[in-house]
Amino acid sequence: MDNNIQNDPGRKRKTPANIQRNGTVRRKRKKRSVGATVAIRSAKVIGTFLLSLFLIIVITGSIFVTVLTIYVLNFSNVDETITLDKGGVVSSNITKFMYANPDYDPDDPDSEEYLLYYALKNPGRKSQWIDLTEIPQHVQDAYIAAEDERFMEHDGVDFLRTFSAIANTLLGRTQGGSTITMQTIKNITGENQQQGIEGMERKIKEIFRAINTEKIYTKEDILQCYLNIIGLGDGYQDIVGVQAAANYYFGKDITEIDIAEAACLAAITKSPVTLNPLNHAEDNGYRKEWVLKKMMELGSITDAEYQHALNEKLNITGDPEFQSRTDVDEDELNNQGLTDWFMDEAIDEAIMRISEKKGISTDDARQELYNGGYNVYTSVDMNMQKKLEKEMQTASNFQVYAFDDDELLSCFIAMDYEGNVKAVVGKRSEKKDWDEFNIATDGKRSPGSCIKPIASYAPAMDQDIITYSSLINDSPIKIRNEKNEEEEWPVNYSEIDGSFGNWSRQDIFAWQMLARSLNTAPAQLVEKMTPAYCYNFLKEKLDVSTLTENDINYSPVTVGGLSEGLHLQDLVGAYMIFGNGGKKYEVTYVTSITDSEDEVIYEKSDGYKQAISESTAYVMNKMMQKVITESNGTGRYARLNKTVLAGKTGTSSEWKDLSFVGVTPDYISGVWVGYEYLEQIPTEKYQNIGAIWKNIFGDVAETEPHHDFEKPETVVEAKYCTRTGLLAGNGCTSTDIGYYKQTNVPATCSGYHY
Repeated sequence: MDNNIQNDPGRKRKTPANIQRNGTVRRKRKKRSVGATVAIRSAKVIGTFLLSLFLIIVITGSIFVTVLTIYVLNFSNVDETITLDKGGVVSSNITKFMYANPDYDPDDPDSEEYLLYYALKNPGRKSQWIDLTEIPQHVQDAYIAAEDERFMEHDGVDFLRTFSAIANTLLGRTQGGSTITMQTIKNITGENQQQGIEGMERKIKEIFRAINTEKIYTKEDILQCYLNIIGLGDGYQDIVGVQAAANYYFGKDITEIDIAEAACLAAITKSPVTLNPLNHAEDNGYRKEWVLKKMMELGSITDAEYQHALNEKLNITGDPEFQSRTDVDEDELNNQGLTDWFMDEAIDEAIMRISEKKGISTDDARQELYNGGYNVYTSVDMNMQKKLEKEMQTASNFQVYAFDDDELLSCFIAMDYEGNVKAVVGKRSEKKDWDEFNIATDGKRSPGSCIKPIASYAPAMDQDIITYSSLINDSPIKIRNEKNEEEEWPVNYSEIDGSFGNWSRQDIFAWQMLARSLNTAPAQLVEKMTPAYCYNFLKEKLDVSTLTENDINYSPVTVGGLSEGLHLQDLVGAYMIFGNGGKKYEVTYVTSITDSEDEVIYEKSDGYKQAISESTAYVMNKMMQKVITESNGTGRYARLNKTVLAGKTGTSSEWKDLSFVGVTPDYISGVWVGYEYLEQIPTEKYQNIGAIWKNIFGDVAETEPHHDFEKPETVVEAKYCTRTGLLAGNGCTSTDIGYYKQTNVPATCSGYHY
């Protein structure tokens, strides 16, 4: 029926609503609720967010892994290994002071550029190297059980423990993840950063170093080194290595140590200060028991041996003087004698440089220096140092005639024109103690008239206030005394009587004023520049370190009446400007320092301050030569035969201090004499201060590479009129040679002399 109806062409039919004319079925849509629509849209947003987050994590992770890989590879120096042999390890714990080899030949491969000066070994460090073959097997096993049970199996790194340790380090916690190989490296290098990025960097470097080390050395080599350098002190004694520990804690040689004692020593290693059997027997006992259990678990000892060792009562001696062997290595690096004067200063400077570099206290820096295996390169001239020590101890270099009650003190220092100290002697007597008081660097005494060239003449000439031949009237200035009364000051001291003015009130050339050391000229110059200017010149330009605000006055900067005096080192260092074109370098004993890995941690800068102009420096030098060459020059007794010498003498009030600073083409040097307590020096018993300087340093000066100073192009050499101090004119019949800055040449004399 249905078929007939459908096929009847003449019958009109009604098409259902859900049937389209083409026969396809149209589904009726259901209306969605508002909540459903919102939910769908939210799901899409969340899905998009999660997908984006996932992609961000993937990309960020990839970047992080890439950066971390590059970061880690920066430490993967495959050539970097640590020396484990006895000589290298012993050397790495000893700081060596070096000096330049004067016979060094760069073309000779066997020629050494630097020579060993002094090996600085920590005197409190108890250590003695012993071969692994002499260390009992149970001692070796105890340390392997306690510190690195898979030592014989891994290739230097126990990665599971190491990565765990790195993660804890980043989280600010510490966890031991180091193998015996890594601990050995840490002990040799001295690197011990624990937390943060620095701690992680150390761990990464240790990993690569350990891997490289195990490629070169056997397990036996590594274990031998480890057992000889492990720290086992109790916080009071610096005990290093199992041999020293056996001596200290048990009064035995390491060959006599039994299983219980071996476990006791191994127990100390984790924290020597808190786990040593001398001061913390109970805590050491707990750790010792753990070590013994580990040894038994690993099969190093039997159950019977474990029980016996567990019940054994240990006899702890704690004797720092006990030494089981008499065949102590007498290697040169371990032979530490008394330091000389120069070494004391070099040690102090090295400590200061390490403290500044690492941002640690000087006490910590001292420990670093004694234990860090640094190489300290010094400026010392060994031949000069030894010669000056000998000359300073020779009584005839000071005495006019021989006598026994000679208590006069003295000190001497010499340096080059870049501030590198070549030699220093702190006293006349033989040095008997470490870090003995050095008058040249620690003493503060009046420089007397040695202050004049650096505090008044040089700054005045630099400001064109005077020239070489300026005429200055030998008259006092007027100042206010302590009673606020006006008085004439200063007097010109005399060897006969210094209580009167001794003023000639005549016009005298500037160079003559300096040569005769008259006090009136510098007083007038200070008055023109002001005491404050001269004070600041000394402090800021010349690095005089002992000045106080009380020295902003006439007497300190005119005649050296400083409130606290100054160091001879500062005085001589200030004079370098007269021989190097006016440059002021820092005075140093150390030129560079490298750490145990040969990394430079300090190098002296070649920077300087231009204290005065090159032309001022040379003209001042010429004026100071007159101090030596003139018949009435105060430094005439220092005159040399073939080497040009400029210099200045200094005498404090009542002849309580005598000083001389000598400026030769290659060195600046100075000497001071006086008594421990301020007393007048009996000049009739002692030689002139210039003669003393010559007796001590004259031979050195005469053999210098250079014998004269080179005149710069900025200086004019010309004749001047001895009547007016101006450049000599045609009518001037009396002339002399003068030296002038190109920027401040005097006018020409007219020839009419009134």
